[in-house]
Amino acid sequence: MSSIPTDDILVAGIEPESITDGPGVRFVIFTQGCPHHCPGCHNPETHALTGRGERMTVGELFDRIAADPLVSGVTFSGGEPFLHARALAKLAKMCREAGKTVMVYTGYLYEKLREAKNPDWDALLAEADILVDGPYLEKERSLDICFRGSRNQRVFFLSDRGKLDEKYF
Repeated sequence: MSSIPTDDILVAGIEPESITDGPGVRFVIFTQGCPHHCPGCHNPETHALTGRGERMTVGELFDRIAADPLVSGVTFSGGEPFLHARALAKLAKMCREAGKTVMVYTGYLYEKLREAKNPDWDALLAEADILVDGPYLEKERSLDICFRGSRNQRVFFLSDRGKLDEKYF
């Protein structure tokens, strides 16, 4: 599956000041649409790609993020953020230039994202500081790990800025 070729993002929800979706105070964007359909998913209402969510532009989202001085980073969650990779890569670049870290959750494995040679996916990975990969697995569920739902999910620090937050994981 590739990303949706648009500069808009279908947003299922926003959490403007979260401390549970990554290190620091984060602006969280929950994207709409997910091909994984993990049993026990925390956000099953985000699975459908049509009929739900609100289309928002990269500019609208960035303006909201930039307006809050408490926000130290942005988290893309879902649904599946890589369905919106083209637009999210643009937003991530703007956020990083504004001094915010970018964290991305995905049900895909990191290796599969890289092997796909999808230019939109590669662009989002290039702008991400932290990536949490892998599907949610109910049998691996744990409340003892930070910023992940199941033990199979891995954390990748993709930049030096991401490595600064390694202590939180």
